[in-house]
Amino acid sequence: MNDAPAERGRRRAAVVVNPSKVDITVLRSVVAAAESTHGLAPSTWHETSADDDGRGASAAAIASAPSVILVAGGDGTLRVAAEAIASTGIPLGLVPAGTGNLFARALGLPLGDFKRSVDIACSGRDQVVDVGQVSLGRNDGTNRDEVFLVMAGIGLDAHMAGHTNERLKRRIGWLAYSDPIARSIIGNRQFDLHYRLDDRPEAAARAHTIIVGNSGTLTGGVLLLPEAVVDDGLLDAVMLRPGKGPGWGNIGYRLTFNRMLHRTRFGRLVGRFSPKARAISYAQARTMHLRLEEPQEIQLDGDSHGSVISVSLRNLHHALIVRVPSGPAARPGGR
Repeated sequence: MNDAPAERGRRRAAVVVNPSKVDITVLRSVVAAAESTHGLAPSTWHETSADDDGRGASAAAIASAPSVILVAGGDGTLRVAAEAIASTGIPLGLVPAGTGNLFARALGLPLGDFKRSVDIACSGRDQVVDVGQVSLGRNDGTNRDEVFLVMAGIGLDAHMAGHTNERLKRRIGWLAYSDPIARSIIGNRQFDLHYRLDDRPEAAARAHTIIVGNSGTLTGGVLLLPEAVVDDGLLDAVMLRPGKGPGWGNIGYRLTFNRMLHRTRFGRLVGRFSPKARAISYAQARTMHLRLEEPQEIQLDGDSHGSVISVSLRNLHHALIVRVPSGPAARPGGR
């Protein structure tokens, strides 16, 4: 859907919207008010559909040569739109409307407030951020390239994305993940892999879950990747290896106290002299390569992307411009 073009010479926005996540009537009213307030020409509108996950809508939005592209929807819509918008030089304005909205949380953007989100998109400050790129190797020998803004996960993370009741997720949000989490922990299914960080030698491991991300905080304030920052040029990874002993208790303890251990002076001192738990380990690199002994499910920004036998990830440094609130620049992300 594409409305009338802007008047020649005036700034205008393009809006990519997922109608299954957003009340378009309300959003149109908010955008029209912002156009008047900020002196913008009428926006162009581009809806996703059952036949278009956002790639076509985003391409049409880019072709309209806007001064900013507003993306209204959940993390999945945002991920697809960001893939198209990255490296175009066009700022992306977020209008979060999903369950997790982890990227918006990482940047400190408002949730559930269309007016504030649209105002920031129209008049905020430009912030450059990194984008994760991943090549998914399938068991049939094919490969597919995708991007992610927040996290890519194999194991528990992917199991949650692929086996959570969508209707329940819409009703109670992240509480819907409690059942797949409990089943995964009780089953304690682990897999064998080989991994390589940058140009270091390849190593072998047996893991329950591997998560790679640009942003480290989950909903509920759980700090999963304590060193992750969305603009530092690095990918951060965590490997959960509970084994058959008290591993899950050690993992739970570490995740519970991660924020204290990394956000306070006393916590950093305690962390420096505490023994490292084998059950949970961290790494940073610009590129990461994984070879799996058997196919495993993978998720990207909360959406299942099927099974993979190999994964190559790299950081696209400062590939995306995002509109954030005006004011002094703050370091977005984990630290």
